[in-house]
Amino acid sequence: MKQKTLIKHCCFDLDGTLVDSNKTIYNATAFALGKLGVEFDVSEERFALKIGQHFVDIFSAFNIIVPDFEKFISIYKTNYFEQMEYSKVYDGVEKTLSALKDRDIHVSLLTTKIQDQADKIIDHFNLRKYFDLVMGRRDGIAHKPSPEPLLKICYDLNVDVKNTLMVGDTELDIQCGKNAGSYTCGVLYGYRTKELLEIENPDFIVESIENILEKI
Repeated sequence: MKQKTLIKHCCFDLDGTLVDSNKTIYNATAFALGKLGVEFDVSEERFALKIGQHFVDIFSAFNIIVPDFEKFISIYKTNYFEQMEYSKVYDGVEKTLSALKDRDIHVSLLTTKIQDQADKIIDHFNLRKYFDLVMGRRDGIAHKPSPEPLLKICYDLNVDVKNTLMVGDTELDIQCGKNAGSYTCGVLYGYRTKELLEIENPDFIVESIENILEKI
């Protein structure tokens, strides 16, 4: 990054960036598919490599045919919160978000999760106080890697995307930031390997979320 003072806004991904939710997502997916009578024999490790993508894309990648997608989503969302014991906020997240707020840096969330689910998760972990805006998937707005949701966040917060840092653990986050014209940061503790993140050529890669504070 050219100057530390350029960043006025940090936008974070949710799963694999702020919250370790792999097992919750995996269990809820298996449960919902089972209720629909759909075979699900994907390992937790292979499944984690797709977390962050829309379920339509995940199922396509694994050749899983879901006869009633809306019913799957309904069952999944309900069961997800019954599996929340398997999710946790990553170490250093609250400290980092608090430090950013202390520096008067806008903080937002951008996730492919449906808006009401994103809101419930943020409130479940008592993280709402750190965010100026929480954006989940909304009708009429494209999802990552499209730049559209990040550009809308920047517009709503009245901040230039060029002064924004998009932080996430997947290729979708980096691509979204680059497509929008923001700075990008990949985190290594999430659901992608260093090699996969390096392919996307983010502005920088960090091992811990707290390392972000050294970059801006």
